[in-house]
Amino acid sequence: MRIGIDCRTILNPKGGERAGIAHYTYFLVKNLLKIDKKNQYVLFFDNTYLGINEFKQKNTEIRIFPFSDYKKYIPFAHSHILITAMLRRAKLDIYHNPAGIIPLGYKKKSIITIHDLAIYINPSWFPERAISRNSFFTKILIPSSIKRARKIIASSENTKKDILKFFKVEKQKIEVNYLGVTKENVSLANAKKTLKKFKLYKPYILYLGTIEPRKNLILLIHAYERLIQNKKIKDVDLVLAGGRGWKFQNVFKAIDACEIKQNIKYLGYVDHIEKLALIKNAQTFVFPTLYEGFGLPVLEAMSFKTPVISSKVSSIPEVAGNAAILINPNKEKELELALAKVINNKILQKKLAQQGYVQSNKFKWTDTAKRTLQIYQQL
Repeated sequence: MRIGIDCRTILNPKGGERAGIAHYTYFLVKNLLKIDKKNQYVLFFDNTYLGINEFKQKNTEIRIFPFSDYKKYIPFAHSHILITAMLRRAKLDIYHNPAGIIPLGYKKKSIITIHDLAIYINPSWFPERAISRNSFFTKILIPSSIKRARKIIASSENTKKDILKFFKVEKQKIEVNYLGVTKENVSLANAKKTLKKFKLYKPYILYLGTIEPRKNLILLIHAYERLIQNKKIKDVDLVLAGGRGWKFQNVFKAIDACEIKQNIKYLGYVDHIEKLALIKNAQTFVFPTLYEGFGLPVLEAMSFKTPVISSKVSSIPEVAGNAAILINPNKEKELELALAKVINNKILQKKLAQQGYVQSNKFKWTDTAKRTLQIYQQL
C-alpha cells in the first residue's frame, strides 16, 4: 500500500515541542516506520519543518506541500485546492490526517484521528473571536471530514462517545486507539539545574499544561489556599508550568487575590527537559481538568512514579484506572481533601507511585502503531 500521512502537525521534539497533536503525530509515524517495512509511506510536510532527515528510509517518500508561505494570504486555496491536487498526484491507497481534517475535494480513501471535541462540549472555554474564526471548521470542515472518512480513530472511548453524540456516524466506523507514553530518564544534573533555575527549594505540588479555563486552575488555587490557611499542609509550594492559552487572565487574578500568593509560582513555558525534571521531583501532580480527549500528562506523571490527583470526568478514568485519586472537578472540597490526604501520607504516596508506574506501562507507542496499521489494512 501507499499510505500518505499528513505530517504538518509535527513539531520539533528536539526543541522541546511535544504537545498535543504534534506529539501524537511524531511518535505514531516513528513507530509505524519501525514496525512496518513492507508498505510505502508518503510523508507530507511543509517547508517549516527542519527534521525531515530522521524520517528517511527505504520505504518512505518525503513530499513538501508547496506555497506554505501563502497559507495566511489564501488559506482556503492553499489548504484545500492545492493540497488536494498534491494528494491526488501522490496516488495514495490511504490518506491519514492525524489532525482530524480531510481537505475539501479529496474523495479517495482516508482516515482521520479525532483527539477531542472540546469546542463542541463547551464553547465557553474558548474566546468568542476563536469560535467565530473556527466556525468554518466546526460547522463545515470537521463534519465534512467525519462524513467522508472511511475510518475515524478516536483517542479514547470517551472521545468515541462524543463523536457519536454530536455527529451522525456509524458506530463501527470509529476505532478507539490509545496514545502511548515515552519512558524517559532525567539525569541528576538536569534535575538540579531545573530546580535551581526556578528556585524550587521546597516540596511542591505541580500542575503542568496550558493555562486556560478548561484546566480548572482557579479551583486548584482556591483549594491550595485553604489548605495553607487551615494549616492542613505546610512548607509545600504550588507550581504552575505551561504556556498562557485562551482566557488565561482570570487564573492570574485568582493568584493575585490569594493571601498566600508568595507560595504559588508560575514558571511559564518550560522546555522538554525541564518539564520532565519538574514532574519527576514533584511531590504530587495535580490535573483538575474539566475535559480531556485523552489526558497524556496524567500518564507522563505516572511514568515517573509521581502520585497523581486528577478528575473523574471524560477520558481521565480510562487513562488513570485505579492508580490515581480522582475527584469531582466542580467540588473544591474534594480536591482540598485529596491534596491533604496525599501530601500528609507517605505510605499512600508510595502506593500511588507504584500503581501509577504499572498503569503507565499499559500504554505503549508500539501498540498505538500496530493498531493503526491494522486499521490501514482493514481498508
